[in-house]
Amino acid sequence: MVEAMLIDLKALMVEREDCDAGTVQKLRDGLAQGKTQFRTLREVVETLKKKAEAAPPPQAKKWHLKLGIASFFLGHLGQAIEHLKQSEGALANFYLGKALLERHDLEEALKAFEKAEKSGYTSSQVHLQRAGIYRLRGELPQARNMLSKLEDQASHNAEYHYQLASLLLMEGQRSPGIRSLERAVELDPGHTGALFQLGHANDLAGNDDDAVSFYERCLNHPPLHVGLLMNLGILYEDGDKYDKAVDCYRRILHADPNNEQARLFLKDAEASLTMYYNPEAELASSRFSQVLEIPVTDFELSVRSRNCLKKMNIRTLGDLTRVSEQQLLASKNFGETSLLEIKEILGSKGLRLGQSLEDGSQFERRYPGGQPLTEQEQAVLNKPVSELNLSVRARKCMNRLGINTLGDLIQRTADELLESKNFGMTSLNEVRDKLRQNGLTLRGD
Repeated sequence: MVEAMLIDLKALMVEREDCDAGTVQKLRDGLAQGKTQFRTLREVVETLKKKAEAAPPPQAKKWHLKLGIASFFLGHLGQAIEHLKQSEGALANFYLGKALLERHDLEEALKAFEKAEKSGYTSSQVHLQRAGIYRLRGELPQARNMLSKLEDQASHNAEYHYQLASLLLMEGQRSPGIRSLERAVELDPGHTGALFQLGHANDLAGNDDDAVSFYERCLNHPPLHVGLLMNLGILYEDGDKYDKAVDCYRRILHADPNNEQARLFLKDAEASLTMYYNPEAELASSRFSQVLEIPVTDFELSVRSRNCLKKMNIRTLGDLTRVSEQQLLASKNFGETSLLEIKEILGSKGLRLGQSLEDGSQFERRYPGGQPLTEQEQAVLNKPVSELNLSVRARKCMNRLGINTLGDLIQRTADELLESKNFGMTSLNEVRDKLRQNGLTLRGD
């Protein structure tokens, strides 16, 4: 099979005078070829800058248009907006709107799209972008109404299906939303938005291999979302592909040097490249953690013991290793008989009361130990951790440790969380902040 010749991006963007929708499609096709094309486009941008600086004002506008388009596809949104504002015409305003939309500057994006339509840009394409803005503003009926007027686009327009899918997903209609995303990719295999959403859906469902596959397909179809590179980097780390994770975080910083989260993730990933991994120790630790997560309700307890543990919000064997005999005996109606019963249960699993406290740390309950919780306090502790809207990395840590509720989470120390794979200080600070919003803290904080 003869390999396709690389599209000459320098000839396309520098030597060719005009820049229209056909030029943009050719640019996309060229970047999809991968290899050295992104580096070539960066070199093209430097040439275009010199052309724009030397050209008289009327001619400079054409160079700014090309600079804006090129910067947009490189992911340099600030530069794209700056150059496109110095240009004019339908194409300039349409991509100005796209760049502003990527920056979530919805009102200015809407103005730019309106100018694009008035200047002659295809109305259906503009209206699809406007539908997306209505959706992002939470004006779902308006978005639905606009898409209903564009149903004739369903047979051939990938963007129509992407916008429809995004609306369906926001309305909670997951299955039809996924079908619309799949249809968008059928019509345009390089539709970055649809590929990203399919990757994100699989990411949330725990289908890591499928998520990586969709995310990787996005890489050759810019512009690339920061969220894409961040999510893909985290998945690479989960698969021990730290070199690829490092590349993702570096790409984010190349486009946005001030992204502190990416900088911290990069530091963690680079450190992981030289970390020693002991699979036997990992397996032993995993098995021990599974024992600690066994619910106390799995054992035949007396009514008195069961009620006392429930009042103290003790749910697992791990919780029992974090309390002392004195704390249990301080609970109303909990006596020596109940204490012996609990000790026998722990002993059968090779555990003992206070085992997790032997490092000298003092177990602090967020609510008075031994006293019944109020309904409001119990409701807070029963709240699922999913309601905290944690980042992908923090959420994966919760899943690995079997932490399902806020009550489960506050029984963990910062050190315990930090021992979890790919969970660093950024994630820890995020968890602490979310708990603080609910009037809670990690154990030992």
